[in-house]
This record gives sequence, C-alpha cells and structure tokens, in this order.
Amino acid sequence: MLTLDMIKDAQEALKGVARVTPLTPAKSLGRNVYIKSENLQLTGAFKLRGAYNKIRSLSPEERERGVIACSAGNHAQGIALSATRLGIKSVICMPAAAPISKIEATKNYGAEVVLVPGVYDDAAAEAERLVREKGYTFAHPFNDEYVMAGQGTIGLEILEQLPEVDQVVVPIGGGGLISGVACAIKSVKPSCRVIGVQAAGAASMYASRKEGHPVKLPEVSTIADGIAVKMPGDKTFELCEKYVDEIVTVKDDEIATAILKLMEDQKTVAEGAGATPVAAVMFGKVDVTDKKTVCLVSGGNVDTTMLSRIIARGLSKSGRMTRICARVVDKPGSLVQLLKIVAGTGANILDITHEREERHTDIGHCLVHVTLETRNAQHVDDIDMELRAHGYELLHE
Repeated sequence: MLTLDMIKDAQEALKGVARVTPLTPAKSLGRNVYIKSENLQLTGAFKLRGAYNKIRSLSPEERERGVIACSAGNHAQGIALSATRLGIKSVICMPAAAPISKIEATKNYGAEVVLVPGVYDDAAAEAERLVREKGYTFAHPFNDEYVMAGQGTIGLEILEQLPEVDQVVVPIGGGGLISGVACAIKSVKPSCRVIGVQAAGAASMYASRKEGHPVKLPEVSTIADGIAVKMPGDKTFELCEKYVDEIVTVKDDEIATAILKLMEDQKTVAEGAGATPVAAVMFGKVDVTDKKTVCLVSGGNVDTTMLSRIIARGLSKSGRMTRICARVVDKPGSLVQLLKIVAGTGANILDITHEREERHTDIGHCLVHVTLETRNAQHVDDIDMELRAHGYELLHE
C-alpha cells in the first residue's frame, strides 16, 4: 500500500528530474483560489513524476528487457523520457485517436509507439499481450504504488507552497494522480479536503464510489482525452475511498469554458483533463467561499487542431459568441435591414450564410445564418429579443 515515506522517497529521487511547478493566485476564479501549474512540468504534464519513479525502481533484469506502457499521451511521454534518460528501451501502446501532437512527442522522447484502435482500455489490452509475448515490464499509468508515489510529490509541494491550504481539487481518470496527492495531503494535513473532478462523459470513479467497487463504463466520451478511462484501478479505488472527500463531475462545455478562462486570465494553456478542476470551481461544483483552494491543472498537452474547436465552444458557452438563424422575406434590402438591427445591438458580425432552398422556408422567404461576437449571455438574449421585436422569426440551431 502507498505510504507517505514512499512519496517522500520519490520526492528526493525526482530532484533534478522534475520541476517544482509554480503555485499562483487566480483572483478571477475567486479571492481564495490558486493554480498549481503542472502543465508547466517537463513533457507538459504531471505524469513525468510517476513515470520516472516507476522506471527507476526496475531491477537490472527488468531494465534489460525494456518497459511497455499504455497511454492517451501524457503517461506515454513521461515513460519515454524517463526510460531514455536511464538507457532503457520503451514501447508505448496508444489509442489510435490520441492527439497527433502527443503521438509525435512520445516518439521524439525515444519510444517505439504502437497505435491501437479504440480508447485507453483497448491500448491496455494490447500492452498486456505484448508483455506476454516479449517479456516487457508493464508500467501501469495509475494502478501502481510507485507511479502514485511519484504523483503524490505534487501534494507535498502544495503543502510546502501554501501551508494554509484548505482544499485541493484534482482531476481523476484512472485515479493515480488523486491517490498520490490525497495520500500525501491527508497524511500531513488531515483537515485539508481533497476533491476529485471527472468529465461527465467518463465518470468511472464517480460511478464506482456510488456502487462501492470499481465499475467499468460501457463507453467514454469527452474532450478531456487524458482522463477518458472506462474503469479505475482496484488500488486507486481503495485509496480514493480512504482519502478523497468528494468527487464531482463537469460537462464538456464547462471544460471548454475553463480552458478559455485559463488562457485569457492566467495566460496559460491547459488540456481538457487539466482544466476540469477550474471548471468545477467556475460552475459551482466546489465551494471556494471561505476556503483556500488549489486547482491542480495537471497538463497542457492539448492538440492545436482541437484547441480552436474548444475555444469556439468555450466562447459559445460563456455567451461570447453565438449563431442566429432568421427567416427573412426574399427581396432586395431584407438582409441589409436585418444586419442593421444586429449592428445596433453592438454585436460584431463574424460570418453570414444566406440560404434560399431549404426545407424550413417557403418560396418567398430565405434563411440567414449569422455568427456573432457578443459580450455575454445577457447580450445574446438582448439580440434575440430585439430581432423578435422587429418581427423576425428565429430558428434554433
């Protein structure tokens, strides 16, 4: 079982390997809220800590045979970098749909990458097969005491950087990060609350807590690919039961909004998994009124092609961008009149599409789709009311 001594030993071993990442106030989230920026860790995520601690623990025989891991990306990079530093062969099984940036980064750190159709659990099955076939040592991304001990060093850092901390909010996928962090914090400061956050579309630990045992979800779907795990580990589940005070969930729209918030206010980039604690605070899932709260932003390896879509989603969720569809009379001047009304509300027009032949329209009308840059949700409502007041029929898209 994971112990505080194991975490302290890992902390000593990680000196000169992993960065001590900054802990900074995030006043826009609340006067008591702080960000622990593991997205600024080497490889762009906290996973290096547990990966290196695991690799360094291997016997000479295990080092000779090489290591294998399965990961959506961050654990892969941590294992690859750690193994390369220690002169050990590494093979990483990754879901074929993992972000290209994470796949390429893993290769660049020196690993052999095997892409597997499906999600994390499918990659795990292939890794287990290769263990039997090739004799590799399997480095589990979360259900391993050495991995959890490495992740737990973040908990010790938080207590050193903010001794008066009242609660720490941590992302949960398989549970390795929160198990280590919670063990460290509860062992040193039992009064500090530890709250886990899962994506609503991949809430396996949340479901497991309700059932009282590890539960396997039939499927997972979330923009937070780093925590898209169908089933937590038996060891991580046990530690969560022992140390974690509460688990909450956040929707993908809320995660996207949190990513946007971090970019605009904290000038930092978080991936979906890393932004879940911030989403939990922003949308009232965690009470930060009178509690010094640390949000652990676990990683920043977001795929750039996905980032533009996430930003658009966040803008829409926060009322900063909207798309209206109005039915207008098909005659000269109708479009100009519509746009004058929109301009009068102070909205900025980003895009216009004009459709004549569409199933929602008759011969004498057409549909106009307008994408607008807006101030907030109230501004969107005001635009809607103004157009309806001028007799426009609006269709919801």
